[in-house]
Amino acid sequence: MEQNQSEIHPDMPMEQVNETYAGARRALFAKYHIGGCSSCAYEPGETLRSVCKRNEIDIEEAIDYVLKSHAVDQEMLISPEEANKLIQSGEKVLLIDTRTREEHDAVKIAGSELMTQEYQQNVFGTVDPEAIILLYDHSGKSVLDTCAWFIGHKMINTKGIAGGIDAWSQKVDKSVARYRMEMS
Repeated sequence: MEQNQSEIHPDMPMEQVNETYAGARRALFAKYHIGGCSSCAYEPGETLRSVCKRNEIDIEEAIDYVLKSHAVDQEMLISPEEANKLIQSGEKVLLIDTRTREEHDAVKIAGSELMTQEYQQNVFGTVDPEAIILLYDHSGKSVLDTCAWFIGHKMINTKGIAGGIDAWSQKVDKSVARYRMEMS
C-alpha cells in the first residue's frame, strides 16, 4: 500500500515529513518524545535536522526509524479497491467506522458499524481474533492509531482503509457522498 512520496532528508520541513510519512509524528514521539506535547513540540516549518539537533538525536537514526515505522504503517493499510474485493468475495468481514456518530449518520459505507466503546468491547470479547476487520475514518489520517489498538488487542487481521471514506467514495462507490471537515 505504498504511496508516491518524496525522499526524506535532514532539511525537510517537519510539516512535509508528517504529510509524506503519516506516522512520523507518532513514531518520533514514541521513540524520542518529540512532537507530541507542548514541552516537546516543533514548528511546521522547522527542519528535521534542527529538531534532531535540539533534542540531541542522531539524524540518520531518526530518518531510519521514520522509514521503518512508515513500512509498518503501510502493512496495516488496505486500498479501497482491495477492501471492496474482500467485502464482495463473500468472506465474513467486519467493517467498522471510527468517525463520529454524526458523520456515520450522515454518510457511511454500506454494511459498516459505528465504533462505540460498547461495540469495540464486544468485538474484543466475542469476535474471533483472526476475523477480518476493516476500519475506516474520514481521510485515513487517524485510522492507523485505531488499527494499532485493535492489533495490540490481538485482532491480528485488522486493516485500515487507506484514504478513508473519502477515498472509498472516489474509487469504489461514487454514491457515497464526499464532505469536508471544517474546524472552527
